[in-house]
Amino acid sequence: MTSKRPLTKVAVLGATGAVGQTFVRLLENHPWFEVAEVAASARSAGKPYAAVTRWIEGDLPAAVAGLTVKACDPALVESPIVFSALDSNVAGDVEAAFAAAGRLVLSNAKNYRMEPDVPLVIPEVNADHLALLDVQRARRGWTGGIVTNANCAATMAAMALAPLHQAFGARRVFVATMQAVSGAGYPGVPSLDILGNVIPYIGEEEPKIEREMQKMLGVLGADAVQHASFVVSAHANRVAVENGHTVCLSVEFEREPRLDEAASVLRAWRGAPAVRGLPSAPAVPLHFFENDDRPQPRRDVMRGRGMTVSVGRLRPDPLFHLKFVATGHNTIRGAAGGSILNAELLSATGRVGAA
Repeated sequence: MTSKRPLTKVAVLGATGAVGQTFVRLLENHPWFEVAEVAASARSAGKPYAAVTRWIEGDLPAAVAGLTVKACDPALVESPIVFSALDSNVAGDVEAAFAAAGRLVLSNAKNYRMEPDVPLVIPEVNADHLALLDVQRARRGWTGGIVTNANCAATMAAMALAPLHQAFGARRVFVATMQAVSGAGYPGVPSLDILGNVIPYIGEEEPKIEREMQKMLGVLGADAVQHASFVVSAHANRVAVENGHTVCLSVEFEREPRLDEAASVLRAWRGAPAVRGLPSAPAVPLHFFENDDRPQPRRDVMRGRGMTVSVGRLRPDPLFHLKFVATGHNTIRGAAGGSILNAELLSATGRVGAA
């Protein structure tokens, strides 16, 4: 799937922020996509990207540094694929305008995730949900469309649960998160609030986890997703980790699995066949650890170039059936990298072509 093809021009909205920068960094030298345009707020528009971006990690890609920042207006941005790192306060109207103008918007914002006709996709988990694009276009009169990726913590939890839910049917799910400071953007959480501390509240995070997991692990119907029937209870905590969200899950199933059965399922899972071989897809999307002290963000967050979710500490649960721990990179798999993989799958399946 990674054979030579004409590059498709892409744009990044909200390109100066932390997630926008991650999009730019991950798209450098991409075999299918070329960052042709960057867009941001009115105060940055008209200026060179390098001049208005406080670059956070590594070196700013030279091919993008000299691009003139545009306003987030579909009349000014021409690329057929648009990656949106916009804040939810402005993403709603802007993303809809691009979709109506014929652009395919890959959104990291929360605004459209729970709309019945908008795909909320982790490609290995629910690639078939992309078929909702046809419903969306018919209902809204759009020639483009919006595809969303999930909340970063919900992504880690859903990927870890997906193979077990498929095999044994989840009934009740308890989730407690330990979320990295990079999830708060830049500059994020003040150092004196997070060092030596745990903050037991992240605004809107718990409801996102509880509802998004049900949609992602639901079943696609004729014109909507029938949400999974399991219930989710989530606790979200901010911890002093730079990158990598860790989720602890306890799950009750329709059929109680033996420990060795569950371990075999997690070990063998590779996700949807259509995703394998895509440029950003890891060879092993879910890595299962046998040893008790893994996964750990510091050791495991960059597994699969940040696109693999690591699972371990699988053991019986005295209240439910099983409990286990999952860790993944929140700004790569849980944000920009997840959106890029969605775009690759759309491109590979003929839903968008080269510009």
